Amino acid sequence: MRPTLHEYTRLLSPARGWKGLFFAVGASLLAACTTAPPSLSQLEPIQLTGTLMTVDEAVSSAVTPDLLALDDDMREFVATYAGDDMGRRQRLRSLHRAVSGPAILGMEYDPAAEGTAIEVFHRETANCLSYANMFVALARESGLDANYQWVEVRPQWTRMGERIAVRMHVNVVVKMNRDERYMVDIDPLPSRDFAGSQEMTDQDAAALYHNNIAMDALYRDELEMAWAEAVRALQLAPKMPQLWVNIGAVYRRAGQYDAAEAAYLQALELDSTERSAMNNLLVLHQITGDTDKRAHWEKRVDLYRDRNPYYHAWLGDMAAEEGDWRQASDHYQYAVGLQPEDANLLFGLGLIYEKLSEPKAAMRYVQLALDKSSIMRERELYRVKLDELNRAQMAVY
Repeated sequence: MRPTLHEYTRLLSPARGWKGLFFAVGASLLAACTTAPPSLSQLEPIQLTGTLMTVDEAVSSAVTPDLLALDDDMREFVATYAGDDMGRRQRLRSLHRAVSGPAILGMEYDPAAEGTAIEVFHRETANCLSYANMFVALARESGLDANYQWVEVRPQWTRMGERIAVRMHVNVVVKMNRDERYMVDIDPLPSRDFAGSQEMTDQDAAALYHNNIAMDALYRDELEMAWAEAVRALQLAPKMPQLWVNIGAVYRRAGQYDAAEAAYLQALELDSTERSAMNNLLVLHQITGDTDKRAHWEKRVDLYRDRNPYYHAWLGDMAAEEGDWRQASDHYQYAVGLQPEDANLLFGLGLIYEKLSEPKAAMRYVQLALDKSSIMRERELYRVKLDELNRAQMAVY
């Protein structure tokens, strides 16, 4: 998969509140708040085989590299393909072509390819975060205003109504001016899976670097490394709920269930809609056999699902697959009521009304989608569909 470059017409904002019951996940995940961040001193030492590992020991063993450092080869690359003689847009496009083009760097996607900017540049493989490390470093060297961006991924469910785990995703945003921004991504999401975005600091990105290492180590059952890297991630970004969820997973693997529960609850203190924390609490109490707590978290998970616009959109998709377009429209109307700013939901509702032979409603919702969309490729798709609907309507008369 080759990296892609997409233009914004304006900044994509995180999903707004769902009927006042939930808050934007992206905003609560990364935005600064006035309260003091949670203290790592509250973390219990991890109980390893025959020994304990404290927070201080963990932090000292997990060293953060300079993720954005460049070497001479990278500086020469920037000078060659994004030199000062070019305008900013030309620099960005030329740099992107050089990075993605098979005749030059030919960067390829590999979900396991962690690393710093230097490592990625010379290895020529990257995952979403390590690619962001490299592209941010190269773009800044060329004088561009480039930053990390957290992407909120639209959740999905199984046919039994069970939520499928949603991956974390990071890409790069490059600003030309207040209203013109470009999104650079090695593994772009389908536009319908894009549920919002939030800029990240370099320190947030470093925290995710350690988090990824921690989760890989946990998968290999290397608890000492998983603990050390997870603690370092939290030290860098203590207000990031997902990191508390993941350190809870390390505790759970170590059999420290009380500590795991405390970590999951801390994630929910930071973001009351943190779905992974709720699901992990449900799993935890299935393990411990605490039926009262299990029932409580089952209700919370169900409430989250029922208040989630994308769950109702998913129900609409299931109805559409069965050819029940009226039922599909009911589900999408409910989803749009919960999330009226989502262009993809509005566009989906427009397509459903087209299937119901209600062209005026179809045009209305496609136009609303066009008005709300911030991504150029989306807007072009919506314009094409709106023109098609208009031509069909004119042909009737």
